Amino acid sequence: MSAAKMRPIRETISLVDALRIVEGATPPLKRTEQVPLHEAGERILASTVNSDTHVPPFDRAAMDGYAVVAEDTFGASRQRPRSLECVEKVYTGTIPTRSIERGQCVEIATGAPMPEGADAVVMVEETDKTEDNNIAIMIPVYPLQNVGQRGADITPGQTLVKDGEQLTASRIGALAAIGVSRVEVYEKPRVALLSTGDEIIEPGQVLAPGQIYDINRFTLETLVRSHGGLAVHHPPTADTLDALTATIKSCLTHDFLVFSGGSSVGAHDLIVDVLQQHGEILFHGIAVKPGKPTVFGRIGTMPVLGMPGYPTSCLSNAYMLLIPMLRRIGRLPLYHPRTLTLPLAERIVSTTGRHQFYTVRVTDGMAMPAFKASGDITSMSLADGYVEIPAQTDIVEKGEVVDVKLF
Repeated sequence: MSAAKMRPIRETISLVDALRIVEGATPPLKRTEQVPLHEAGERILASTVNSDTHVPPFDRAAMDGYAVVAEDTFGASRQRPRSLECVEKVYTGTIPTRSIERGQCVEIATGAPMPEGADAVVMVEETDKTEDNNIAIMIPVYPLQNVGQRGADITPGQTLVKDGEQLTASRIGALAAIGVSRVEVYEKPRVALLSTGDEIIEPGQVLAPGQIYDINRFTLETLVRSHGGLAVHHPPTADTLDALTATIKSCLTHDFLVFSGGSSVGAHDLIVDVLQQHGEILFHGIAVKPGKPTVFGRIGTMPVLGMPGYPTSCLSNAYMLLIPMLRRIGRLPLYHPRTLTLPLAERIVSTTGRHQFYTVRVTDGMAMPAFKASGDITSMSLADGYVEIPAQTDIVEKGEVVDVKLF
């Protein structure tokens, strides 16, 4: 049968075309859920929130000082202060028990409700006590000076956060300000992660001859969680069609399936066969380095991404393909990694015709090449970021300025 022999990838598509196909096959999730406000940070709001109240809900002092009738302070100076009778003290969390009249004032704390009759606050630094325990006002204030008016921040009917916007810290604060305790958000994508290969075992077990520990499950799981997904791990699956088929059937309730291993061209690389039998292949082979033997397809409506088994190939393609896919499904904004523009410390010879993902360390203000081999995880773990070398570029000379995208 077709799985019994090597099947070389004779044609590849560009990374740009791969991303276009992926975008068309990964529609954003529509499912929503209610979550407590304290758990809603960075989630995507699913229902526009309009205010039904005023913020602040009352006129309040914007400074520590004295609430006054502004007209009583007109003409005041340090040479000729105005003397007012202090009739009450009001702190935050309390309310005034009386109104004030001309010639009177109320000692007031920042944020405390303004007493009826007062229309301004004099900062405490611009006052003094008189010998008869009145308050000497040493500057004039105008009406509403140092007063936070009711509804100055938010008014009823005002839109605070729209459907589809990400709930940043400040937006969470705005919702808290109007008393919201729960919000409707889009669900996080459930991503099934599956490492394939007879040689793969979980860390913590004793390695037998010919076995290696599962690396990709942990690198992919970290990225999935960092970019808004829920990672659902499945134990390593043997390299047989029956085993892979059984595992796939257990993943059909998820939103997205990611394989690592089995996407290459060997006789035991069976992801292509599984996709052909149970779904459709949208592409197999991308003109990138590392990560050429990447396959993408669908089983029903569930996208399936088959990644190379080599750790650097798998993780580099996760940065280029998995992150954009996952964020699109989860309705998150496009990911823009922090970028440094640095001179290259050593010459890089690339592979013409393949878009290269090349890891680098940032050393003494320069980008030092760090790539070792596709199978070496330290190509990534000892690097600070990566540069992308276009397919038509074969050499990047020492000293040339490059954009380093940081991990």
